[in-house]
Amino acid sequence: VKKLKGKVISTKMDKTLVVRVTRTVAHPKYGKRMKKTKNFYAHDEDNTANEGDVVVVEASRPMSKTKRWKLKEVVEQAAVAK
Repeated sequence: VKKLKGKVISTKMDKTLVVRVTRTVAHPKYGKRMKKTKNFYAHDEDNTANEGDVVVVEASRPMSKTKRWKLKEVVEQAAVAK
């Protein structure tokens, strides 16, 4: 099962969150390390994750046109602003 670790950037939809996954890749010609980011829509049945949390999502069956991931666990909770 594929798993990705990323930061939650949006929880505005019901039972859905947007996770931004950042990875580093080497430039094909020059070899310099670059950051590449991609957003994934994940299913969050209980609306447990909040914006800023670091989460692990795993691949699952397609749930909608764009949702193909499920929330596996919340690794680190974001600091709550008072």
